[in-house]
Amino acid sequence: MARPIDTACHRTIPLSTDADLRRSYMVVNEPLVGNVRFGRLLEDLDKMAEDTALNYVCQTYPEARVVTAAIDEIMIMGAADVNRDIVLHARINHVGRTSMEVGIRVEHPGDPGVYIASCFFTMVARLGVGDDSKSVTIPPLDYHDELEKKHYENAIASRKDYRSQQDAAQEPPSREEYELLTKLHKAQDEPGFKGLLSGKLVADSWERMYPAKENVPTTIFGGYLMRRAYELSSICAELVAPNRPVIVAVNRVNFFHPVRLGDKLHYTCRVVYTGKTSISVEANIRRISRDRTSEALSNSCLFTFVNVDDHLNPLPVPTIYPTTYAEDALYLQAYRRSKSPRRHQRKK
Repeated sequence: MARPIDTACHRTIPLSTDADLRRSYMVVNEPLVGNVRFGRLLEDLDKMAEDTALNYVCQTYPEARVVTAAIDEIMIMGAADVNRDIVLHARINHVGRTSMEVGIRVEHPGDPGVYIASCFFTMVARLGVGDDSKSVTIPPLDYHDELEKKHYENAIASRKDYRSQQDAAQEPPSREEYELLTKLHKAQDEPGFKGLLSGKLVADSWERMYPAKENVPTTIFGGYLMRRAYELSSICAELVAPNRPVIVAVNRVNFFHPVRLGDKLHYTCRVVYTGKTSISVEANIRRISRDRTSEALSNSCLFTFVNVDDHLNPLPVPTIYPTTYAEDALYLQAYRRSKSPRRHQRKK
């Protein structure tokens, strides 16, 4: 029986030597701390997770494919330098019946090494194409040493934590939460109120899906969809951030329905919560089939940004004010998430 270490994959993004690649990763063509396009890195991370999972599954099912079901979490730990190589270290942490958690560590190698991010993807194995595809049972792993067992336990705890968050979202406000929402609503009735209303902090975009974006047969590469959602979310965060919003976490990305060739996509991003220096942005992607006979939510994403100065020091952001019941619910979910302890201390 294979161990997680047997599934390990490594990849280097040669930014130090490939000038064209380095330029494609730049945010701006001038000196800037953290001048790396996170959306571009998201594409590479999704492909790395796919390849790692596929290498393992194809040992049993040579004709199988894997698709991204979710990003459980990405925590940004350090600023990336566009002039240095980036190395991706991936392995499978946990195997369920038909799904796997792939963990990816992102770092700058060398001296000094820089720990950039930890990423956790849920991948699903399938056979067939389109409506004929079906999930397949994946051979289990043997979790041998303490680190492998810890990663396994963290993956199980992560799933339980997500289900708990979903259940908590249905709970009514506590007294403290009710008083917070009441305070935000009363402020809007004050004479001369000039606060930022949640309903106006929205950005959207439309796009058609062409064959150039195809990944597995007839479907679009999930990494591309995440990049587009992230980039629009970053623009949306600028509606609030007085300075520069930088990504600190991908809290969750769900893949509900595959996006197919010819689909028309509607991206909608909205600021749902602000803390002292942080900004939470929700992004949804709706797909409309080419013949316009079907429409569905294909992806939901939640990103957290922090407003920073030129040296990446956090700076304050203004409070936002929800008005409707739906805006209250989104605000409250993000508020609860900000108050909960970081999940499983994975950042360590």
